[in-house]
Amino acid sequence: MTGPITPSGWNHQAGSATPTEWSAQAVLQRTRDEHAAPMTAHEFAAHARAIVDNIERVIEGKTAIVRLALAVLLAEGHLLIEDVPGVGKTKLAKALARSIDCSVRRIQFTPDLLPSDVTGVSVYNQETREFEFKPGAVFANLVVGDEINRASPKTQSALLECMEERQVTIDGITYQLQVPFMVIATQNPIEMEGTYPLPEAQRDRFTARIAVGYPDARAELQMLDVHGAADPLDNLQPVTDAATVRRMIATVRSVHVADAVKQYAVDLVTATRESADLRLGASPRSTLQLLRTARAVAALDGRDYVVPDDLQSLAVPVLAHRLIPTAEAQLSRRTTDLIVADIVHRLPVPGDRHRSPYDTRRR
Repeated sequence: MTGPITPSGWNHQAGSATPTEWSAQAVLQRTRDEHAAPMTAHEFAAHARAIVDNIERVIEGKTAIVRLALAVLLAEGHLLIEDVPGVGKTKLAKALARSIDCSVRRIQFTPDLLPSDVTGVSVYNQETREFEFKPGAVFANLVVGDEINRASPKTQSALLECMEERQVTIDGITYQLQVPFMVIATQNPIEMEGTYPLPEAQRDRFTARIAVGYPDARAELQMLDVHGAADPLDNLQPVTDAATVRRMIATVRSVHVADAVKQYAVDLVTATRESADLRLGASPRSTLQLLRTARAVAALDGRDYVVPDDLQSLAVPVLAHRLIPTAEAQLSRRTTDLIVADIVHRLPVPGDRHRSPYDTRRR
């Protein structure tokens, strides 16, 4: 049910690393990340363009979706891809994973999948008379979870700690995970038989939810030519590595956010909590993730500061999946996407976006 996509990544093979080695390697790497120098704008743009172009060799006509998936990675978040069958959910997740030369594991979520298959387990070695830790699929930089809602809530909850805290606790021992660490999960909203809806705590840990959607006629015609003879995913090669992605993340962290933009983010989230159409509004975690993703989008657009338009474009994918509509809203067929879009439309934008660059740093 689990298996590697690329051979590169961790220095230790599964089963040969002690708890001390796992944690020491992750802590050392995180210490180096703290001193990693951000990239120049030209260098960042070149690497981002290479990743997007590489993914678009597999996913045609979905540049905005591909860029959003990359933004979630650079925002140190997790991505939920929810759409109807056959539109390329798993291909998008695999293409992003294969574009980066790092450790990647894939999990096919099924009803009989156990939490230990995800996180790992300690196994008694009769020769050494000691317990050896066998790492699970989450011990990778990128974890692709296919059909996540087909696993039981017990197995789904195995991802809670690693998604939020970048660590896994097994038998009272905590193992640190390396950076970047991203969970890319897919689920099918149509076939609900034999599925377990993701609980609110699980959905809130996903930074964004996206739908791939059907391709337009031109892109679908091009797909017939490209995918007709062979699957381009089979020949997709990495265009960057984990160390470069960590530097890109450091660059995103340095993107400036003015106080007015921060207040606008808080106002957006607060409006969801006060909406009469919602039974559950967005959490404070969503405010943080909205701002982090906005930083990544700004960097991908070539800016070193965030503007309100970044928050507006991200409001639906970052906030909507966390919300629970009221019974009245459901009866009137008002989805959370429509409710968030209406909030964005009604909420006044701070300042004059044509005059102010929202770059309030002192020169």
